[in-house]
Amino acid sequence: MSEPAGPPAAATARQAAEDARRRGAIPHVLDGTELVNKRMMLCGIAAVLSFPEWAGRNLDALHDCLTDLSWLPEGEHVLIWSGYEVLAEHDPKSYRGISSVLQDAAIDSAPDRPFSAVVTRG
Repeated sequence: MSEPAGPPAAATARQAAEDARRRGAIPHVLDGTELVNKRMMLCGIAAVLSFPEWAGRNLDALHDCLTDLSWLPEGEHVLIWSGYEVLAEHDPKSYRGISSVLQDAAIDSAPDRPFSAVVTRG
């Protein structure tokens, strides 16, 4: 599989987390090696970023939460999605939709809690 269309890629989740910490960001590592559909992926993101109970599990709610993150400490938050290729292979449409939201959220994120995403192979 070629480099994903979506968030930037890193060699490993460990390397991406180290890079984030080095620049003062807070890494949130998501192991996507068993997340084969949209629902599982949305729940996985919600878990690693400690989304509030009231947060919905759809793409609009994902964008809203990623551009808020007010329940997390101030500073940059980096979602590191390890194993992105599993969702890309099992549910390409959901992969494209979630990747698009991650890109948009990085652009639209709150200034006191900037969001970014990096993908790595599982």
